[in-house]
Amino acid sequence: MTVLLGCIADDFTGGTDLAGMLVKAGMRTVQLIGVPQGPPPADVDAVVIALKSRTNAPEEAVAESLAALAWLQQAGCRQFYFKYCSTFDSTPRGNIGPVAEALMRALDTDFTIACPAFPANGRTIYKGNLFVGDVPLAESGMRDHPLTPMTDSNLVRVLQRQVQAKVGLADYAVVEKGAAAIAQRFTDLRGQGCHFAVVDAVSNRDLEAIGAACADLKLITGGSGIALGLPQNFRQRGQLSPSPAGQAGRLPPASGLRAVISGSCSVATQQQVAHLRELAPSFHVDPLQLAAGGEVVDAVLEQALAWANQHLAQGPILIYATATPDAVRAVQAQLGVERAGALVEETLAAIAQGLVRLGVGQLIVAGGETSGAVVKALGVAGLRIGPEIDPGVPWTLALAAPGDEGRAPLALALKSGNFGTVDFFSKAWQVLA
Repeated sequence: MTVLLGCIADDFTGGTDLAGMLVKAGMRTVQLIGVPQGPPPADVDAVVIALKSRTNAPEEAVAESLAALAWLQQAGCRQFYFKYCSTFDSTPRGNIGPVAEALMRALDTDFTIACPAFPANGRTIYKGNLFVGDVPLAESGMRDHPLTPMTDSNLVRVLQRQVQAKVGLADYAVVEKGAAAIAQRFTDLRGQGCHFAVVDAVSNRDLEAIGAACADLKLITGGSGIALGLPQNFRQRGQLSPSPAGQAGRLPPASGLRAVISGSCSVATQQQVAHLRELAPSFHVDPLQLAAGGEVVDAVLEQALAWANQHLAQGPILIYATATPDAVRAVQAQLGVERAGALVEETLAAIAQGLVRLGVGQLIVAGGETSGAVVKALGVAGLRIGPEIDPGVPWTLALAAPGDEGRAPLALALKSGNFGTVDFFSKAWQVLA
């Protein structure tokens, strides 16, 4: 069977977010970790390739994304989707713009959209400006993000700084008129020499209309919200059949011990960590302590796992490096941004390996970069998408890598730092049960 929709996500939690949306919309979807080797899985309508390309050098992000695109083209995909965060996480150099332009050249197309809106999580776009809840992006917690601080709310300006092509706007006055008006606006922008259209959206209804207007585009770029409107395009062409109600989101019963690992320093995750610390045993990993390297890092790992071994049988545990923006900046000032991030990711990933050896079979990971490091360390080849915990965050089941088919199943929830309610960690177990 030919895969209909081929998706490239710039981080692991973003890939899971998108895959979950597609499953909810009725597309049989599998998420693969990194550029796959071999053919796609059988009987799937969509494949999401999750990369770790959000914060690396633009040249590396482009190369990885083009390799993923080549695999998806070989799989026979009819349409392609570049997924990034609903807060448009990027720097003045990229990586959103450079990757999007490279994909356009490879697909020989001269027009695409940029729409990271996700109203269910409070991300809306109006007059080209991205809002997080009730405040513009530049006034939200994303202003202080340690890797990709967002200090401009206007997506037309932000994207224009990253690309050579002209960026235009399909504003809400057009979007509220529906799919036909949106498609006509795309035609008009093309006539004005625009190769990108930032598209306003304030509701799921808008996203569905935008998705319908994108039926004939080779490439779509945005957050996971646009996925709401794409499956219906394939159904109307007779390429996609409705899935049995709830079937796509079912997972086998979960087993094993429970743990949470948090590396994100977003405002949402800080609140979630504080909430869980009131309910469960917690262990803090200090990045400054890790800076000594070598034997000190080994000692931290040993201490964390010994502590975990004492508490796991009593219920969920929390191991976290989450900190306030001021604390993060202090660490970065001493270690540098890249080294500070890498130390935390590598240490938390090693802890995750140890937790699985101790019998953890249900693991929540907070933060896109942390999630990427953890799934890599655990050798996860792909994810089967299960029930949604909060918008954009489903439970998943790790697909066994070749040779590991006999390993006990591992349930994973990979949470973007900005997603989820305050009680996300505690209620996640109820959803899996």
